[in-house]
Amino acid sequence: MTKAHSVYDFTIATSTGDEKALQDYRGKVLLIVNTASKCGFTPQYEGLQELHDTYHERGLVVIALPCNQFGKQEPGSNAEVQEFCQINYGLSFPVMGKIDVNGAERHPLYSYLTQQAGGLITDSIKWNFTKFLVDRDGQVVDRFASIQKPAAIAAHIEKLL
Repeated sequence: MTKAHSVYDFTIATSTGDEKALQDYRGKVLLIVNTASKCGFTPQYEGLQELHDTYHERGLVVIALPCNQFGKQEPGSNAEVQEFCQINYGLSFPVMGKIDVNGAERHPLYSYLTQQAGGLITDSIKWNFTKFLVDRDGQVVDRFASIQKPAAIAAHIEKLL
């Protein structure tokens, strides 16, 4: 692949295995989050849904990307992940198919995200619920650690909207 210029250069698999072009979100502010159903941070789904409810009409799209790389905390199938998210959190933002965010099978989107917004000590994703904020032009603006609650990101989102 040629060098990516924005997140719009990538596609991701939906929970049903179809490809979703991120260019479909052109002009939106994106919050991209690697998630897991059996993690201490899983209750952040509630805060992510609140961000979605508050800012979706103004152009925010929250995108959850389930990942089983941290403590095997997302062991279920894509269908099981969808069911969990609906039953427990009633999520109305996209929860995509499971991906790897580190290692040899790392999704190319995550190579790009971590190049654009490195982490503390190392650029690799350290745990579930690492969040990347992307502006309306598809450029990575900021990275937030797992411990950062979604509500704390609201002011950053508002600046981009």
